Amino acid sequence: MTIRNLDHLLAPRSVALIGASDRTGTVGATMVRNMRGGRYRGRVMLVNPTHTMIEGEICHPDVASLPEAPDLAVIATPAPTLPGIVAALGARGCKAAVVISAGFNGAAGSALKQAMLEAARPHLLRLLGPNCVSLLVPGIGLNAGFAHLTPPAGRIAFLAQSGAIVTTVIDWAAARGIGFSHLLSMGEMADVDFADMLDYLAGDPETTAVLLYIETVGNARKFISAARFAARGKTIIAIKAGRHAEGAKAVASHTGALAGADAVYDAAFHRAGVLRVYDLAELFAATETLASAGPIAGDRLAILTNGGGIGILATDALIDQGGHLAEIGPETVKRLDALLPPLWSRGNPVDIIGDADAARYEAAIEPLLADPAIDALLVLNCPTAVADGVAVAEAVLRAMPAIGAAC
Repeated sequence: MTIRNLDHLLAPRSVALIGASDRTGTVGATMVRNMRGGRYRGRVMLVNPTHTMIEGEICHPDVASLPEAPDLAVIATPAPTLPGIVAALGARGCKAAVVISAGFNGAAGSALKQAMLEAARPHLLRLLGPNCVSLLVPGIGLNAGFAHLTPPAGRIAFLAQSGAIVTTVIDWAAARGIGFSHLLSMGEMADVDFADMLDYLAGDPETTAVLLYIETVGNARKFISAARFAARGKTIIAIKAGRHAEGAKAVASHTGALAGADAVYDAAFHRAGVLRVYDLAELFAATETLASAGPIAGDRLAILTNGGGIGILATDALIDQGGHLAEIGPETVKRLDALLPPLWSRGNPVDIIGDADAARYEAAIEPLLADPAIDALLVLNCPTAVADGVAVAEAVLRAMPAIGAAC
C-alpha cells in the first residue's frame, strides 16, 4: 500500500474540472455547481473545448492551457478520452484525479483502464475510480463530483464502492446533523483502494472512525495489513455486499470483479479487527453511535439495568462480540450500596430492580463511570407501570455533564 500523493487527492490547493459544462442536468454542470457552492477556498479551473465561459468563469480548451498545474483533477468525459487526458494531466504536473467516467467493463473497457493506469504511472499520478460519484472532504468544503449535498465536517470517514450508497448515507446523515471527515465513492478501484485509504486515514488526526461499504477486495493481504494497522487507533466498521451467490453475481456486473466467498471475508475482518455489520440499518446505527459518542478507552463494559434478564442477554451479546464485562471495584460497590436499595445485584450487570425510577438511575451512573476499571457504560431500561421511561432517559441525559467524555 502507498499513500504517495494522496494529500493532493484529499487536501488539494487547486482543482481542475475536466468536462465542466453549463448545460442543466449534466454531470459537468453539477460538478461546477458543487465546487462553486461549497466552502472550498482553493483555485477552481474549468476545462471544456466547446466552452469559453461557464457561469462567468473562464473555461480552458484543454489541460495544457491551464494557468497552473492542479493538485487534483475531476474528470467527467467519455471513457475513450481518459488515457490521453490522464497523460496530459501528468505532463502538466497534476498528482491526483477523480475519474467520474464509467464505461470500463468488458475487454475493451479493461484495455482502456490499463491504458489510463499506464498513462498515470510515469508521473506518479493517483487515480480514484473510475465509475465513481464524488470525493467529499467537508472540512475544506470540497465536493468533487455530483453528490447532491455537502455534509458538515465530522470525525467519521466513509468509503464505499457504490456511489448510490454514498449519496444515501449523505442524505440520511443530513437529517440528523451527522458530519464526516471524508466521503469517497471508490468506484472500480483501478488505483486507490481501501488499503491505501485506510493507511492514509490511520494517520489522520481529524478521523476517529472509518466505515466501509465493500463489494470486493482486490488484494487481500494488502487490505488485511492496512486494516490491522488502522484498527489499532481507529474504529473500523464494514458492511460486505454480495454475501450470497445471487448478490455476488450482481457485484460482478456492478464493479467487474468477483465478490469472493463470504466466509473468507468474515475471517479477514475478524483477523484485522474490523467490526462487521450486515445491513444498512446496522451501518446507520453504527454511524449515529460513532457521531454522538466520545472515544472509548477499552472494552470493559458495565451494564446498568432495571431487569435481570435483559442484562444477561446484553452480557451474552458482549461476550459474543469479544468484549469483556468490567469488574466493579469495591469502592464503587460501597458507593452504590449507599445509593441503591438492598436488593440491587451488587455486581455487573448492575440490576437496580424493576421499580427503578429516574432518580435511582441518575444516582447509579456517576459512581460507575468514575470507576477506573470501567471503560464504558450501557444503560438499559425495561418499561414498567411504576416508573416513567421518558423520565429515566431524561435522567441519563442530566447525568452526562458529570461523566464528560466517557459517556
